[in-house]
Amino acid sequence: MLNYTLRRLLISVPTLLIISLAIFLLLELAPGDPMAQVPLTVPPEVKQKMREALGLGEPVPVRYWKWLVQFFWIEPLNMIDNIFGTAFAAGEQRVLSWQTRSPVMDLVLQRMPQTLWVVGMSYIVGVAIALPIGIYSAYKQYSVFDQAGTFVSMIGYSVPPFFSGVLVIVIFSVQLGWFPSIYDTTHRVVDWDTFVVQLQQMVMPVMVLALQTTAQISRFMRASMLDNLNQDYVRTARAKGMTEQVVVMKHVLRNSMIPVVTVIALGVPGIFGGAIITEQVFKVNGIGQLLITAIQANDLPLVQTLTFIFAVLIVAFNLIADILYGILDPRIRYD
Repeated sequence: MLNYTLRRLLISVPTLLIISLAIFLLLELAPGDPMAQVPLTVPPEVKQKMREALGLGEPVPVRYWKWLVQFFWIEPLNMIDNIFGTAFAAGEQRVLSWQTRSPVMDLVLQRMPQTLWVVGMSYIVGVAIALPIGIYSAYKQYSVFDQAGTFVSMIGYSVPPFFSGVLVIVIFSVQLGWFPSIYDTTHRVVDWDTFVVQLQQMVMPVMVLALQTTAQISRFMRASMLDNLNQDYVRTARAKGMTEQVVVMKHVLRNSMIPVVTVIALGVPGIFGGAIITEQVFKVNGIGQLLITAIQANDLPLVQTLTFIFAVLIVAFNLIADILYGILDPRIRYD
């Protein structure tokens, strides 16, 4: 397992380099001008100096190499400096946002807690609801519970978040007045009352995101359970006198979780992408809102960094899913 993990980590390096090059070139070729928002009264020679100050006067290979060094070397050193109080990255040029002239990673770290509050909680809630629903739906196939779960899952999987988000705002905020329609990102949890307020403003965005997660994972869980319930080893376990609870929860569930682990692991970076729309609907000042603002302002360093972070998450959780395979199924070997 250790050798396999090390090999995968080594393979991930060229994979991420190719992804970073593709992201960089695609954004370079994309239409848009960072000087488009500069007033027309600014002389062309001043605009040219502004371009050079942003580094746009250098060739593309040079700018790509500088971005790589800043992202993979200077930013990790700066993180070490902040944690341990060292000065390894002192005076080094970091990846700066064209829009704010602030370090990109500082902006990401400022927005990350808000996104984790909503996205992280919604994914935990969605998975916790989806697994029991999928298990019971498979065990009680074609029952009223199974048909109701299938109907709700199809609705949750089909309805886009920009529609369901507005719908829950109209019902629970405008009509019933139970929850605030706008997420207050300046709110701080310091006691029980402020914690309750935080939960109230999280209910609707978490509900919207968790609905899609529950719909997807419950269907995969149901299909995987149905595939294993009809296997020979299940009939053998029942013939040996094992209780139904042991057969289903110990033998069938463990084998059924193997394909579902992939869906759960790869869904983590996917939910961050889906949160972009949800954050816009509920005005959550998180990573999604930051990415939309950067795209609108043609802030290429910020867009490149955020997009590449999503790619790193996908590669990392692919590795986590493969490792979990070996834990769930001892028959899998990584020789």
